[in-house]
Formats: sequence, structure tokens, C-alpha cells
Amino acid sequence: MEQSRWISLDGAVNVRDLGGLPTTDGRSTRFGRVLRSDNLQGLTDGDVSLLAGEMGVGHVIDLRSLAEVQREGPGPLTRLAGVTIHHLSLFVETQIAAGVEVDKALPWQSRTVQEDPEHKSVGFYHGYLRDRADSIVAALRVMAHEEAASIVHCAAGKDRTGVVSALALEVAGVAREAVIADYALTAERIDAILDRLLSSETYRTDLSGRPTDSHLPHAFIMERFLAVLDRSHGGALDWLAANGWTADDTAALRSRLVG
Repeated sequence: MEQSRWISLDGAVNVRDLGGLPTTDGRSTRFGRVLRSDNLQGLTDGDVSLLAGEMGVGHVIDLRSLAEVQREGPGPLTRLAGVTIHHLSLFVETQIAAGVEVDKALPWQSRTVQEDPEHKSVGFYHGYLRDRADSIVAALRVMAHEEAASIVHCAAGKDRTGVVSALALEVAGVAREAVIADYALTAERIDAILDRLLSSETYRTDLSGRPTDSHLPHAFIMERFLAVLDRSHGGALDWLAANGWTADDTAALRSRLVG
């Protein structure tokens, strides 16, 4: 029976394994190496036991801004001696510290129904690459070089997590259509994700009153993001190399994710 990529937790709703995805050379990514998720501060004791115990998660890659972490809290995994937290914001923290409102430091920044979701989201995503290449490279190096499993997350597990996961899969040699499909898979959980975020004062104001469709991770958004990356930078590997990523890093990430 095919192994499910979804991981059922009580305190998070958009958690899945990056295993089981086809590569261009006919292999598949390995389960239990990298997980992707929405916010983790609501994890129950049972969730923590499953992730850190049974699944061997030893590294948390937290892509949220400092303001989000301060408002939402660090989460129960930070209390475990065997788990290392890597706070790698995809926003320029000096701007946030200087007084930028937290709802202006979120990936869906004030998008309206009339705006083209393709171009708006793609612009945000390339903003992550422009502003925080250091965080993206560091996140991928955790996945590549650390022995214990990693879990990467932001607030929804959709935009920031989606970009970092897509880049990791591109480096691993996952088929482009599978990279795009993994991004779009979050749509299956979008109602539950929005329910969680709307229960938090950090995110409620920015999200309230906007239609669900404006938050959906449409496949064409990731397709467009990767196409622009190919055209402007030669693809994920060339962009990473221009920002300090090495051939050894590539070999390590491929070994971890594919074997």
C-alpha cells in the first residue's frame, strides 16, 4: 500500500512528508527526512512525542518573522533538549524591528480580490530570494547536512514553506510537475489552515473578510515562480550557487532526500 505523505496531528493541520515524490531519473524522495508544516506552537504532547520521538525530528526550520515568533510564541518543540531551532526569517528583520506592522510582514500582504494572484504571489516569492538568500541557503543546509529529520514551517505552511520546499525538491532532482503538485497540495487543507490563523490576533485582521480562493496555492503560481527563476537566474541550482551554495551541498541534499 502506498505510504501517505500527510501526517495527522492535533495541533497543526498542514503537515506532510517530502518523501514519495518522483525524481527525473526514475527514483523517489525518501520518507522521514524532511517534513513541511504550518505553525507549530499549538502542538499537543502527543504531537511532540510523534514528531520528536517516533519520527526523529531533531531540527525545526522556522521561517516566520521575529514579530510573529514574539506574538505567537516559540512552540513546545523548543523545550526539548534534542531539538535545535533554526530561526531563518524570509523577511528583512531590521525593517520589522523599525516598526513595520506584523500584518505587513506576512506573505499575503494586503492582496485584494482584484489583483492578479499569479503576479502578486510570484513577486512575494522572488522577494524572499532577493531579501533573504542567506536564510534560504541556511535552511537547505540544515536539510542537507543534519542527521536528524527536519521540519520546515511558517504560519500557513504555504508560501514561505512552499518556496523553500520547492527549492529543496528542485535541488534533489524531483520532477517539475511533482514540485508544483506538492505546492498545490496545501489547497486540500486551506479551510483548516484559515480557521487556525483566524483564531490568532496576529493574523486575524489581515485575513478577515477575504475569500478563500484568494489564499489558494494555485499550481500556476509555483509554475510561474519556477519559470521566472529559470529565465532570470538559470534555475534553482544556479541561483543557489550565486549565493554561496556548493556542489558538496547539492550532493549532501540529494543523498539525504533521494539516497
